[in-house]
Amino acid sequence: QVQLVGSGGGLVQPGGSLRLSCTASGFSFSTYVMYWYRQPPGKERELVAFITGGGSTAYADAVKGRFTISRDNAKSMVYLQMNSLKPEDTAVYYCNTRISQNDYWGQGTQVTVSS
Repeated sequence: QVQLVGSGGGLVQPGGSLRLSCTASGFSFSTYVMYWYRQPPGKERELVAFITGGGSTAYADAVKGRFTISRDNAKSMVYLQMNSLKPEDTAVYYCNTRISQNDYWGQGTQVTVSS
């Protein structure tokens, strides 16, 4: 079965960096687009970035130039490098993929940006 397991969140000061990881299993990883979403406290879930199997990427305006999504198809992993973090980046971050019109989600990892 499809499984996504996210990790790497934590507490960081404004201006700091974190790298999130997501390990995938149960499907042909290199074939599918991988997404990172986030859900800030009291708000709806929002798309942060995505990466195609071939490595093309796109970002939400709020994170462009600060976050970098990447993937390692050999390891079935997707990453989100987050630099210059701001308090408004505080959220639960989820990795996601869509297979045959079904959404699969990781369990979410908390990122808190605070001094």
